[in-house]
Amino acid sequence: MKILVVLTSHDQLGNTGEKTGFWLEELAAPYYAFIDAGAQLTLASPKGGQPPLDPKSNLPDFQTDATRRFEADSVATQALASTVKLSAVAGADFDAVFYPGGHGPLWDLAEDANSIALIESTIAAGKPVGAVCHAPGVLRHVKASDGKPLVAGKAVTGFSNSEEAAVGLTDVVPFLVEDMLKAHGARYSKTADWQAHVETDGLLVTGQNPGSSEATAHALLKLLA
Repeated sequence: MKILVVLTSHDQLGNTGEKTGFWLEELAAPYYAFIDAGAQLTLASPKGGQPPLDPKSNLPDFQTDATRRFEADSVATQALASTVKLSAVAGADFDAVFYPGGHGPLWDLAEDANSIALIESTIAAGKPVGAVCHAPGVLRHVKASDGKPLVAGKAVTGFSNSEEAAVGLTDVVPFLVEDMLKAHGARYSKTADWQAHVETDGLLVTGQNPGSSEATAHALLKLLA
């Protein structure tokens, strides 16, 4: 079982002067869910090499058993330091694709032609795609085989407008995940802010927020069982 994990290369939080990137728990929790299930993982990003970590995600309040395990794991940190370029990756080599969130993907992966093509070809090949928190934003320009938005008519979730407001970034992000999914005809659902919530519809698995990361990974694994 081979799973491709696609991370952001974007590190600027709009024009705030602050840093962003990927959210550590959203990589670490799925990483170990997959590894512990016997999967082989490949980490990729648009620019390759070390992807930017959202510094806030490594503050004590946001550390978890999975993030501490990851930080102490030399194999994991080496894999993260040497991600392959997304343009060099062939989706056909993998059984599933997973996207961790953080705000970064809203800027780069949502608009990345290689990422869009990867998701479209993975779904067309009958293989599942998972995304958590802000990462459902990468589905913004992805089309189904009929030319309609991939998410149209599908049960999905993702970082909610109320969660974005709670972190004070409603006017900073290039688009709101919840609004985009609804505008594309998705059947968007959410639970209370910061509570775990996962939706599976066919080959598409989405999670609402950082606390949904592990459950999203397990839902993706179910489709590979």
